[in-house]
Amino acid sequence: MAVSSSSWFTAWMGLELNLLSFIPLISSETNQFSSEASLKYFLTQALASAMILLAASTMTTGVMFSPYLLSTALLIKMGAAPFHMWFPMVAEGLGWLQFIILSTFQKIAPMVLLSYTLEESHQLILLVATTSALVGALGGINQLMLRKMMSYSSIGHTAWMLSALLISESLWFIYFMVYCITSITIALFFYYKQAYHLTHLTSSSFQNTQQSTIMFMSLLSLGGLPPFTGFIPKWITIQELAVSSYTFLAFFLILGTLINLYYYLRLALGSFMMNSPMLKWQFIQEGKMSGFNMFMMLLNMAGLFMSPLFFMLN
Repeated sequence: MAVSSSSWFTAWMGLELNLLSFIPLISSETNQFSSEASLKYFLTQALASAMILLAASTMTTGVMFSPYLLSTALLIKMGAAPFHMWFPMVAEGLGWLQFIILSTFQKIAPMVLLSYTLEESHQLILLVATTSALVGALGGINQLMLRKMMSYSSIGHTAWMLSALLISESLWFIYFMVYCITSITIALFFYYKQAYHLTHLTSSSFQNTQQSTIMFMSLLSLGGLPPFTGFIPKWITIQELAVSSYTFLAFFLILGTLINLYYYLRLALGSFMMNSPMLKWQFIQEGKMSGFNMFMMLLNMAGLFMSPLFFMLN
């Protein structure tokens, strides 16, 4: 409803329905922090919705700051820096399945609505994209909680999405789809293992070589390291930013990605290499790789076959 609306009022109604539908999903009897997370999420989203109503009502009167107010409200809803403070706190009180929804699908409506205000708030989006790249990189370095670490990773990828949105909506859609695939893979892995802290990755339940390899590949793909799948949309985005004279923005995006790779590798090493040899007797040898494991491995390695093709086309 928000994406296909013809007026800002109906778009606001769609965002409110989305808000009221997501809050019951946050609530959980087994999670003692869910009520706090739902309250924080509700207050933040209600503030952004009030800003959308104010901006939409003043836009017809020709007020100069209305597009900036509207863009700011949408940036608050998606958790882009410097309006990101609520995002890690809410993510800390969610389960992994709810975190998947918050970090992926909840960004669709604000991103699409933000594309309608690009001409008026172009400089604001440039500033927010640069800030999000730095905050997403530096904020996750000292984090030990996996959900906070992944939330700062999501903020960093929001910077790439905003940069892709400045170029074209098609490029944003490609980047968003690849980000969803890799992020959901990692979150489902943590959900399956019930891992919420960095030390959980060194436990004996992570002594599965196949699953550790898939998580290692998914993390490198999420960081945009070639030749994995996540490198393709970043490669296209950097190329288009250079053509469009956004070299300054591309520099900060690449710098943020290099820092992101640091704590991605710290996650991967925790489950892939830093295991005690005293736990080897607990291993269960599996004769065949499961279908899901094989599918995710092929999905992450798609960039190995797509990279030469893209290079030849360019």
